[in-house]
Amino acid sequence: MGSIYRRGETLWIKYYRNGKPYRESSKSTKEADARRLLKRREGEISEGKLPGVYFDRVRWDELAEDYLLHFKLHGNKAVERTERALAHLKRHFGGMRITDITTPTVNRFIEKRQGQGVKAGTINRELACLRAALHLGAKQTPPKVDRVPYIPMLGGVASPAKASSSMRRILRSSRSSPST
Repeated sequence: MGSIYRRGETLWIKYYRNGKPYRESSKSTKEADARRLLKRREGEISEGKLPGVYFDRVRWDELAEDYLLHFKLHGNKAVERTERALAHLKRHFGGMRITDITTPTVNRFIEKRQGQGVKAGTINRELACLRAALHLGAKQTPPKVDRVPYIPMLGGVASPAKASSSMRRILRSSRSSPST
């Protein structure tokens, strides 16, 4: 349960999340506005959301920068390839809010890239960058992404699932054979 109090002319709200008090200005002098904001924050907490975190403010450009920095910090060698993929993604998703990146917008990106004559493997690498950037945004504290949309991969190329199953076969055979 939260409370409403006045600081000067402005009404403020106080609510609790995990036992910790949070205070926020209602930016209003009307008690009805403050009560509405308090109910919204308490509803967000009961749904398990972070109160006051607005995912619709995060843009693709910010997420792409975070992903590239993360990629470089962890010593990955394919930085140039990732930068190229992110450049293509930026042409399509640049300036777009993360909440607007949905399966249909991803499908339009795929259609556009296929229309440019780009091979399926290249498009899949770009989609993998998109997916990884979105997942990284969801893992950050506080999270920048509340949900990662389904991102379809194109067929006709070696999939990671096939590669991992063949890798499991190789590992199984190496374990069963005696080492010399």
